[in-house]
Amino acid sequence: MYHLTLKTEQIMMAARFNSTISKNVTIAKKFVLDKHFNGLPKRTDIKLVEETLPQIQNGEFLTEAVYLSVDPYIRAYQPLTKLGRVMMCLQIAKVIESNSEKFPIGTYVVGDYGWRTHTISCEKSFGEKVMGWKLPPFGTLPLSVGLGMLGLTGNTAYFGLLDICQPKANETVVVSGAAGAVGSHVGQIAKIKGCKVIGIAGSDDKGKWLTNELGFDHFINYKEPNILEKLKQFAPNKVDCYFDNVGGELSSNVMRCMNKFGRISVCGAITAYNSNPADLPKATLVQGMMAIQQLKMEGFIVTTFFPRWMEGIEQNLKWLQEGKLKYRETITDGFENTFQAFVDMLQGKNFGKALVKV
Repeated sequence: MYHLTLKTEQIMMAARFNSTISKNVTIAKKFVLDKHFNGLPKRTDIKLVEETLPQIQNGEFLTEAVYLSVDPYIRAYQPLTKLGRVMMCLQIAKVIESNSEKFPIGTYVVGDYGWRTHTISCEKSFGEKVMGWKLPPFGTLPLSVGLGMLGLTGNTAYFGLLDICQPKANETVVVSGAAGAVGSHVGQIAKIKGCKVIGIAGSDDKGKWLTNELGFDHFINYKEPNILEKLKQFAPNKVDCYFDNVGGELSSNVMRCMNKFGRISVCGAITAYNSNPADLPKATLVQGMMAIQQLKMEGFIVTTFFPRWMEGIEQNLKWLQEGKLKYRETITDGFENTFQAFVDMLQGKNFGKALVKV
């Protein structure tokens, strides 16, 4: 009887030991770049691999992805990404194991972790060498807004419009890519500032959303042939501010319609992102228009504003709580579907913010 009991205890102790070992071994899944994109990205350009993570050390914490952000800049930066590197993106992640008093278990963070399920971070480098921040409390709003209106997307709209375009009441603001996460947000901030807003997007359904729900004054479908005529019709006093997400001939047409001393905030050039390097789209020269109308065009990367990061989040949260901002999310379920969500976003199939729920 004694022998049986001892053996039973040994088995139980061994089971507890094995459980501890397996708990401390984490297998992370990640998508890495296998081939540089040529035109529209293909599934064979990336590879899903697994990585065994080490045990966390003092000052470190382990996170598990909850939401991944899918954004156009991922495509723009891809040519600069080395093969074998994890596909870039911000994600909302939950701390599931911690040796850091600053990041206890259960803390939600936004981290520049990329397309991966689990990540180890060091409290000393988090927010410095690795872009990231603790997710502030949003009240009844869902966690996902921390990647949208209350995250990098919202700050892109906030700083890109207000600091660069500096819109004034009664001015006319044009936004391209207006039904995307940034563009839809920009237009609403312009309305808050008392501006007339014209949104440009790729479908009439998006146009109805912009005008009927978000309060845009006018909508132009960029797939129609009469864009310049529509701009002149909707902006008889010309355009004062242009928030440019797309580039190309569309942007040249907007600049033809701008007032003297107009301001242009260049956020992106999605028109060219999926083009082959040898076959980039051609557009009318803008230097003449800029000189004659004395326009100001400025490109920006939102991380430049990182020292003021919480300013944008806090103001956007206030506007949301006051009902002055509305948002829409296109959420794809499943980490394995991240690539498809990425391609769908590049093809304009999303309304508002594109996310993957891991």
